[in-house]
Amino acid sequence: MFKGTGTAIITPFNDDGSVDYTSLKQFTRFQVENGIEMLVVLGTTGEAPVIEEDEREKIIATVVEANNGKAKVIVGTGTNSTAHVVKNNKVAEKLGTDGVLIVNPYYNKGTQASLCEHYKFIAEKTELPIILYNVPSRTAMNMLPDTMLKIHSDCKNVVAIKEASGDISQIAKLLAAAPETLSVLSGNDDQTLPIMALGGKGVISVFSNVFPKEMSDLTNAMLEGRNNDALKIHNKYLEMMNLLFIETSPSPVKAACEILGLCKNRLRMPLLPVTDKSYEVIKLAINKLKA
Repeated sequence: MFKGTGTAIITPFNDDGSVDYTSLKQFTRFQVENGIEMLVVLGTTGEAPVIEEDEREKIIATVVEANNGKAKVIVGTGTNSTAHVVKNNKVAEKLGTDGVLIVNPYYNKGTQASLCEHYKFIAEKTELPIILYNVPSRTAMNMLPDTMLKIHSDCKNVVAIKEASGDISQIAKLLAAAPETLSVLSGNDDQTLPIMALGGKGVISVFSNVFPKEMSDLTNAMLEGRNNDALKIHNKYLEMMNLLFIETSPSPVKAACEILGLCKNRLRMPLLPVTDKSYEVIKLAINKLKA
C-alpha cells in the first residue's frame, strides 16, 4: 500500500512562532509536483511535540487541501500515551487522511510484549492503515523484528514499518521474514538504497523536503530494478543527506529550506536554528549540487 518516497514534511513558522500556513500550502504543492508519493505530516521533522491541538487539525487540513488527492497523506499520531494516540487517530480519520505513522512509546518505555499490546489496542480502534515507526535513537526502545511481525500478524491494518534503527543486520532479518503484506520503509535517507536492495519498498525521508524529485527518482529506480541509476543518485547526494543531520533534525533541513527559498529558518524551542558555521556548510553543499 505504501511505497516509493514519503516526505516527512517540515512545519513552516513565521517570525513570531505561529504556523506559516501559506508556506505550508506552497511546500505541499512543491512536494507533489516533484513526484512524492506520500506526505507524512507532524512527524519528528514536523516538530510534532511542540504543535498545539488546534494547530494540529489546521496543519493536517491544510496539507490535505493543498495535496488535492495527489499523494497519500499520512499523519504522525504517536505519543507515549496509548489513549492519546487513539485520540490523534480520530482527528486523522475525521480529516480524510490515508494512514497514520505511530512511533514507539518513549520515556515510559515498556517491553516487547507491551509494544504488542499497545499497538493492538490502537489498531482495534481505527480503520486507518498504520505504519509502525522504530527509531531507538529518539525513543530509547528498539522494536525487534519478531515483535514487528507479531504486531502485523495480530493487526491487519498494520501494513508498513518505518525502520530507523540504523541496524542493517536487524533490517535484513526483518525483510527476510516479512510477508508481502508488510512494507518495510527506510527511516534513514542514507540507508534507503541498501534497504531497498534487500527488499524494502521505499523511504520516509528528511532529504526529500529539499530534493523531492531526486529521492523520488532514486526509489523509483530501485522499484523498477534500475539499481545502477539509483546508485548514481545515492552517491551524488549522500553528502547532502548526511549534512541534514549535522545538528539535531529538523534544524539543518529548516536551514536548507530557507536557502532554497521554501520557508523561513524558524523553529520552536527547545530546538534552535543551526549555527552559522553549519548553515554555511549546508549552503555551500546546496550551491555545489545546484551548479
